[in-house]
Amino acid sequence: MSVLSEERPELTRTAATFAPPVMEARRWLDGITFPPDRPLINVSQAAPVDPPPQALRAAIAELVLTNDEAHLYGPVLGLPELRAELAMQCGVHYGAGISADHVAITSGCNQAFAATLSAITGQGDEVIIPTPWYFNHKMWLDMMGIGAIALPTGPDLLPDPDQARSLITPRTRAIALVTPNNPGGVEYPAELVMAFYQLAQANGLKLILDETYRDFDSRTAPKGHKAKTGTPHSLFSDPDWSQTLIHLYSFSKAYRLTGHRVGAMITAPALLAEAEKFLDTVAICPNQIGQHAALWGMQNLSTWLAEQRAEILDRRAAIELGFPTLENRGWKLMGAGAYFAYMQHPFDMDSDAVAQALVREAGVLLLPGTMFTPQDDKAGKRQLRVAFANLDRAGIKSMFNRLENLPF
Repeated sequence: MSVLSEERPELTRTAATFAPPVMEARRWLDGITFPPDRPLINVSQAAPVDPPPQALRAAIAELVLTNDEAHLYGPVLGLPELRAELAMQCGVHYGAGISADHVAITSGCNQAFAATLSAITGQGDEVIIPTPWYFNHKMWLDMMGIGAIALPTGPDLLPDPDQARSLITPRTRAIALVTPNNPGGVEYPAELVMAFYQLAQANGLKLILDETYRDFDSRTAPKGHKAKTGTPHSLFSDPDWSQTLIHLYSFSKAYRLTGHRVGAMITAPALLAEAEKFLDTVAICPNQIGQHAALWGMQNLSTWLAEQRAEILDRRAAIELGFPTLENRGWKLMGAGAYFAYMQHPFDMDSDAVAQALVREAGVLLLPGTMFTPQDDKAGKRQLRVAFANLDRAGIKSMFNRLENLPF
């Protein structure tokens, strides 16, 4: 064996992380038949199961047939018109001035996160992430050789800035937050987000703020805002926001464009120039048809999006209203919001075993807290995530009935 082969690392980059959780959970369905009177309730994935609304599909069809440029390579940082529209609408949403050169369009929000980390970190650097974490963030950090420094949250699932301060080292490059949170559902208070921003700013770090689910925030909308969503923070009011903040967004949930892969990052133009190197190498440009679809949606579907938001908030209310039936049996609702409910189960077994048993015994597919926490995290072994956005009130009631009457 050569010296070079002996010095190779034991793990490849992909072997350094775990299997995709949603795909892993789907394998639990192999060999199981669900009777017609008790079909599978699948609350494992936070993605719309319906296609875009008919008007948007018609616009996409016309685009495919009439816009030749939509089938070609486009700018690496995205369609200029979409960048400008997102900058304008974000400016209205947050009450701040944001220009198109602060915006890059990416192939989904996961790619925005990947591009961000490629632009701000090197091998062996560290990023602080609250637990329970969004598993794709953890996977990318693993594959990049970046230390994912766990910031445990308490019963309210809110991270503590003072505790985060104690985790900062010379290798720390960023703090990454998700609000409304995936997997916890909780909406981070504006003052908490500001505290993390000030912590990052004071220590020369970046604050990565993933707001994929911001269109389903329950807080009161500013007057005149098209999408009728809440204002979750005031970070953009700082004249120097772009030196610290990296804002991530997704069009997938708002306009049901999951398969078209359209996301965004908003930050300093100089940082976008670094991210452009990554984006050009990985995908060359975002999906052109998806970008035009997102632009059409932003310009034409504000009323429809407000109705979708109202429906999601109604389903959240149904979760909260119906949960006492489980609470009486020892369950605890830790967080609910956007697409998610995060629960603590009462059973004397780890949550991954509970989740697999639920498939067999109740016909419910959800994800265990062990998929969102470090292996040695005892809290994750008691927790479960429900992605309820695709269940109506009847479906939520049926899920609760099944969980209430478990045979174990």
